[in-house]
Parts: sequence; C-alpha cells; structure tokens
Amino acid sequence: MARWGQGDPRWIVEERADATNVNNWHWTERDVTGWSAERLKQLLLGVRVEGEDGVCSVTDVSKVEGEASINNRKGKLIYFYEWLLRASWMGTSRTGIRYKGNVEVTNLSDENDLDDLDISVSLCKDEPNTPLLGLMRRDGVQRVREALGEYVSLLKSEFTQGMILPTAGEAPPPQPAQQNKVKTSKTQISSAPSPSPAPSSTGVQIPTCSFSLNETFLTSADELYRTFTHQEFVQAFTRSPAVVEAQQGGSFRLLDGSVSGRFAQLVPDEKIVMRWRFKSWPSEHHATVTLELQERGGETELRMECRGVPAAEEERTREGWRRFYFEAIKQTFGYGV
Repeated sequence: MARWGQGDPRWIVEERADATNVNNWHWTERDVTGWSAERLKQLLLGVRVEGEDGVCSVTDVSKVEGEASINNRKGKLIYFYEWLLRASWMGTSRTGIRYKGNVEVTNLSDENDLDDLDISVSLCKDEPNTPLLGLMRRDGVQRVREALGEYVSLLKSEFTQGMILPTAGEAPPPQPAQQNKVKTSKTQISSAPSPSPAPSSTGVQIPTCSFSLNETFLTSADELYRTFTHQEFVQAFTRSPAVVEAQQGGSFRLLDGSVSGRFAQLVPDEKIVMRWRFKSWPSEHHATVTLELQERGGETELRMECRGVPAAEEERTREGWRRFYFEAIKQTFGYGV
C-alpha cells in the first residue's frame, strides 16, 4: 500500500500508533435515537389545524418507538431511521363541544418517501361522529406529514458535521483563535488596578412591581381550570413538551424551561396560586401569580394578579402572559369571545 501522501490520501496507511480512523474512511456510526425521539415529540405537539367547523391540536404523544443513526462509509453518509408513532388530538367545535381522537404513523423510515407514509386518524371509542374528524384527516394529516418531513430535514442537517473529514490535500477546518499570551513584568503587576470583587450571591434585593390583568374566556370555569392544570392541555396551547404536577407544592415547567415554578394553592374551578418565574430572572427569584376564575352565564372571567415581578421585567412578563397564555389558549381551544 502507498504511504501517507504518496497515494490516495483517504487510505488509513499513515504510520501512527493510535490507529486513528483517519478522515473517517472506515465505518463511522452516530446514534441519534434519543435526539430523534425528543424532536419528534416537539414537532408533533406543534400540529394544529383550524377550519369552519372548529380547531384541532395534537395534545400528547404517547408512543415513540424506534431508532435512528447516521453512518459514514468511504465518504458516503447513510441515514437509518425507523419509527412507530402514536399521538392524541383534541378538537373543539365552534359551539364549544370537545372531541378526542388518535393519530398513528406506522412506517416512518428511510425506506419510505414522505408521500407514502401511512397516517391514520380516528376518534376515541364512544366519541360521536363530528366534522372535525374530516378536518383532521384532511388538513391534520398534511400537517403531521410536514412535521415528519421537518424531522428528516433536521436529522440530515444537525448531525452531519464532522461525519466526513477532509482528505490530506484539503484544507483542515478553521481552528478557533487562541488568545495571545502576554508576559507581564512585576512592575506592571504591582501597578495594575486590583480587580473588582465578585458580586455577592447572598440576599441581593431587587426592585419589584405588581400588575393585574382581566380576561374573559368563552368556556366554563372547570374547563378553564383544567386548561391551566392538566399537562396535556398545557402542552397543547404551548405547543411544546411540559411538566405539570397539579397539586399543592407540585412543580411545573413549560416553554422549553423558559417558565417554571410550583403550585402554592389550588382550589378546583376557582383559584390557582403559583410561585412563577422566567428562567432569565435572578436565581431563585419567583413572583406570586394568582388566578381567580368566576363563571358568568357560559363565560368565565379570569382575574390575574402578579406580585414580586422584577421591575425591569414588568412589560415582558405582562405581554408574555397575554401572548403565551391567554391568546394561545383562546386560539388553541376556541375560547375567544
């Protein structure tokens, strides 16, 4: 065989003791099963369709079974994935009636084109027939297909870096710039100003503020209460995975960890008190959010009081609640007045 630099530079014939797989010329495999399962859940939970008969959203992904990997053999990338998916959807008619159903995908794999996927949509047992089933079988199936297509696209773009390495005649990838080492004399050290002390992490008080909001939802108080406290509903209106432990002292985490906290008090269908925070707030600082529900003739008035918000975060917090809670709930479940 040729020595390094004398023949095809891709051959692993360089004399080296560590037997490194130079240029990944031999078979290289990268397991992406865990990432794929999480990404598929996120994409499916973002599926939402709306028509003249109402609104439908995927609310839970109950089964993600399979595996995925990327392989490199002689400079050629080979993608392998095979998945069985099962999800739940919820539809809300224009009159406020809710229906539940299932979505199943049995043949998401590298051997099948997206147009050939078997995507079945059905109603749960004992659910009455509804035009929303037709909406899901038409528009919902298309949105599911698009979400799975996005997964395949991300698989082929996010995990290919470093799978094919440059050959001997090619320029190596740019290396991050290293900081220049500067020699400092004793005179410079002695005359340099002493560094500022690190800020103390104990008990620093910050200015806070309070505000209140009022919203009206076209639904009953018990339905609105469940929307805030049931994990499947929270995942539906945030369109992302969430953790919701609806009990006193139970934690919640949503919007990819941007919002978290604990339930301080729960009065079914009447009141929710939360210790609530944005991830970007000072460590361990929480605001107290109180939601009071009052049903009035087919509508529910929600009064929100938020105390202990960092003063600099007032507008962001106020708009966050309006956009990511109130408006999202109305759009997802059809509770707009």
